[in-house]
Amino acid sequence: MAPVQAEANAAAQAARGPYTREQMARRVALDIPEGSYVNLGIGLPTAVSDYLPADREIILHTENGMLGMGPVAHGDNIDYDLINAGKIPVTELPGASYFHQADSFGMMRGGHLDVCVLGAFQVSTSGDLANWHTGGADAIPAVGGAMDLAIGAKSVLVIMELFTRDGHCKLVEECSYPLTGIGCVNAVYTDYGVFDVGAGGATVREIFGGTTLAELKRLTGLPLALSLAAPVAPPPASSSGGSSATLND
Repeated sequence: MAPVQAEANAAAQAARGPYTREQMARRVALDIPEGSYVNLGIGLPTAVSDYLPADREIILHTENGMLGMGPVAHGDNIDYDLINAGKIPVTELPGASYFHQADSFGMMRGGHLDVCVLGAFQVSTSGDLANWHTGGADAIPAVGGAMDLAIGAKSVLVIMELFTRDGHCKLVEECSYPLTGIGCVNAVYTDYGVFDVGAGGATVREIFGGTTLAELKRLTGLPLALSLAAPVAPPPASSSGGSSATLND
């Protein structure tokens, strides 16, 4: 992406006010089905646990060896012997179980997880994922369990801000960073909207913050089209974020 386009993107982000990180996490939570076994990756994906619908039974898995994880712990509920893979104190739900990390990775690699939610540095329109290393000489790689989750989970959802701080789009035709997995991502949830990705390219399922489809095409530089998937009602807008927009050109 050219520097001029990146600068324009950064200015547009500041002016428009897309979804907040909290709203992004709420939006992902809406799409996790009843009865799913789910792994939430380190970073922003962890926040999804706080917004899972109370009327759905969703079993959270953490790769350091727990099934039945609850929301992030606060105040008197904090127990530093009970943490997720990102070392964040969490709660446990009735029926929670614990096991060796090798067994946990066996669940991940064996196809026993229905959904995983991961962060990303880049996602390609065909569903390639890059989230462990930027390739920079001074960058610290973070392999973790992302590669196992990317190929082992039945559905891979990515939650990420659509643009970097300097305005470069992270949804790209082809990833320039080292890949975590090839063709593994099903959908990307961003502060600007929800994108379905795969062999047929990227399509737009839902747009947030008042941005039009035409503007989204311009900002991303991608030949986006509307998805055939019906939009889900968005979470309530917070005081610091935008509202959901209709899919229009």
